Amino acid sequence: MQIEDGTIFILIAIAVVIILLAVLFTFVPVALWISAVAAGVKISIFELIGMRLRRVVPARVVNPLIKAVKAGLDLDTSRLEGHYLAGGNVDRVVNALIAAQRANIELPFERAAAIDLAGRDVLEAVQMSVNPKVIETPFIAGVAMDGIEIKAKSRITVRANIDRLVGGAGEDTVIARVGEGIVSTIGSQQEHKKVLEHPDMISQTVLSKGLDSGTAFEILSIDIADIDIGKNIGAELQTDQAEADKNIAQAKAEERRAMAVAQEQEMRARVEEMRAKVVEAEAEIPLALSEALRSGHMGVMDYMNYQNVMADTDMRDSISKSTENNDSSNENN
Repeated sequence: MQIEDGTIFILIAIAVVIILLAVLFTFVPVALWISAVAAGVKISIFELIGMRLRRVVPARVVNPLIKAVKAGLDLDTSRLEGHYLAGGNVDRVVNALIAAQRANIELPFERAAAIDLAGRDVLEAVQMSVNPKVIETPFIAGVAMDGIEIKAKSRITVRANIDRLVGGAGEDTVIARVGEGIVSTIGSQQEHKKVLEHPDMISQTVLSKGLDSGTAFEILSIDIADIDIGKNIGAELQTDQAEADKNIAQAKAEERRAMAVAQEQEMRARVEEMRAKVVEAEAEIPLALSEALRSGHMGVMDYMNYQNVMADTDMRDSISKSTENNDSSNENN
């Protein structure tokens, strides 16, 4: 029984030791500490435990630190851990510092960390400083003074300006400014042929304006990749103006016609009114004659003379109408 009790005690002790070692190796990155010591990085096991307590993944700090030490950079765990806690990408910052050191570019850790926290890729910025980037713009249309539209596409060679990466404008601003310069250059030319003959005047004019001020880039060159002729904007504007003038003239003519029709209808109404008054006056003539005969102001012979005059008038009217009809029939024949 004593032997069995001793065996059980040993087995329990071994199990406890295994559990403690498992917990230790799980909570304390011993393998990472061994790698750091082997690489010449001065870091204690208690610092790794402190990172665990501060909820910092030790590998995210120690592995970049090993890279930095092997590259000859003077960094410590406190700065890398602070950048990690601020939400930065420690590995990318260290890679950028190594790339800047190899390219003889002065880049302090604080600036690299600020660029990374600003949301820009600091490693890409260092690579762009060494190897400039080409930005191609879409076709940008401008109209010369003779009314011809010209479309130009340009290639902008830019280099990252590390000093202005924090707070500097991006690629969209550079493209917009270059587009504005292209439009103003084309619009200042008297004839579109000059732009076609010397497209380099566009790049020269745009470069002279210092369009990279306030941006995160430095413009090295602007090359016109393609140039083409678009629409005849001047002719289209003249056509539209002529169409508008025609519509205005038609509207004024329609207004005058409507006024003439209204005046004609008014005159006809007046004529009809006068005719009605004449008929009304003629209807009163017999009454006036009878009244004159009764009152003695007119004799029978006067009335007979009046009838003869009316008969002569009717005869002349009939003769004139027959003569007009004969003349019209002769003209038709």
